[in-house]
Amino acid sequence: MILAIDQGTTSTRAIAFEVSPSGSFSAVAVSQIELAQHFPRSGWVEHDAAEIWRATLQTCREVVRKAGGVDRFAAVGITNQRETSVIWDAATGEPLHRAIVWQDRRTSDVTTRLAAEGHEARVQAATGLILDPYFSASKYAWLLDAVPGARERAAKGEVKLGTIDAWLIWKLTGGQSHVTDATNASRTSLMDLATLQWREELCDLFNVPMKALPEIRGCADHLGDCDASLFGRALPIHGAAGDQQAALVGHGALRAGDAKITYGTGAFLVANVGHQPVASTSRLLRTLGYAADGQVAYALEGSIFSAGSAIQWLRDGLKVISDSRQSEAMAQTLKDNGGVYLVPGFTGLGAPWWQPEARGTVIGLTRDSGPAHFVRAALESLAYQTRDLLDALKTDGAPPLTRLKVDGGVTANAFAMQFIADICEVEVERPAFQEMTAMGAARLAAFGVGLTGELWTAPLEAPAVWRPRMGEAERARLLKGWRGAVKAAIIAAGGDEP
Repeated sequence: MILAIDQGTTSTRAIAFEVSPSGSFSAVAVSQIELAQHFPRSGWVEHDAAEIWRATLQTCREVVRKAGGVDRFAAVGITNQRETSVIWDAATGEPLHRAIVWQDRRTSDVTTRLAAEGHEARVQAATGLILDPYFSASKYAWLLDAVPGARERAAKGEVKLGTIDAWLIWKLTGGQSHVTDATNASRTSLMDLATLQWREELCDLFNVPMKALPEIRGCADHLGDCDASLFGRALPIHGAAGDQQAALVGHGALRAGDAKITYGTGAFLVANVGHQPVASTSRLLRTLGYAADGQVAYALEGSIFSAGSAIQWLRDGLKVISDSRQSEAMAQTLKDNGGVYLVPGFTGLGAPWWQPEARGTVIGLTRDSGPAHFVRAALESLAYQTRDLLDALKTDGAPPLTRLKVDGGVTANAFAMQFIADICEVEVERPAFQEMTAMGAARLAAFGVGLTGELWTAPLEAPAVWRPRMGEAERARLLKGWRGAVKAAIIAAGGDEP
């Protein structure tokens, strides 16, 4: 069995996967704990790293118990929310500040300044990433400056930096392993995509000491051994990948031309482009798909910052629904959107717009507009944002998709999935087993420890598929309204007209 840790933006969970002799995976035990969100200022998002560690330990212990004991497990795999940045004391293992979450925009002034100084071209050439507060480097620098004495101590090796995978590996190994996998490292703006190593000139540019950073390893490498006191045996950690890359592996999208999109708190399109990176002219991210067994696959990625979080806003902010599952039925009470569009820029707009100062915008309200219009507009925004990413992918020369693999909590909403198929003019395929990020981590760990001879085998259960059925004129009318709404959101935030 494989113990998969899936540390996400809104929850921490552990899943035990049993691996059959044929290489198929089945989930036999699950434990999950919700994660508190902290919003100290507008555009700031934080997590308590100590809370994340406690939840990880609790869910893992529960799953090990449910699955029949630690002796049944061969290895641990980890997948995690990417870019979220942690600073901790090397001696005590305690965090020195709340973690800065990937959605956080507090360092937008730093990345804007660096872009104005002309640094974006060389950062993009080396890392594939644009200059944006989304990525970890500016977060690391902010943490070092915010914690008294941290910068000086980091230069001596007394303070450590890392993304969530590195933080969990440090805690699981009792401080014996300060390592990260190459996919998480590729999201920091500090790793060279060609060499898969930290680049000194980038560390200097962002003012991040290399001595504080973890060692970079492959996604299926041995990353350390869990302290035996945690679970009763020193389980090896043999796989790790950022959540979106783990989902790519989980879906089996391992060939050039394969693509998947995960609809979680945000939504992330990752398209496998093969063994050589492809430059984007439409501001998609050139990134790492996976690195395992000597094989490196690159990808183009488009990031939507608000997907499931828009549904959470309907529930927790507007309180027009009491449960996320209500959104589907409520949206279907309307024959159409009534001209109402929601641009969910709660923490800025991601690809292809990259407008960090944009905020949530609703247009088209009339006296007839009611709660159902807000709900429908939020669900429809998933499709419009996905279409923007697919259009950008096409502009970059990628072959047109005929089928889009999807996963994540929002995919349980059949209305949203059909609307995505209609607006994007693609077949939408949802696997029978939804936890693709955890599945990817489990596959990497199983492959790394030798339980399987390959990363992916075909699933046993047939997927659900939605096919386009909307007329071209209706699609064009809706997309025109959406593009007007995006334009309004960007202009309202003081941005240039797109």
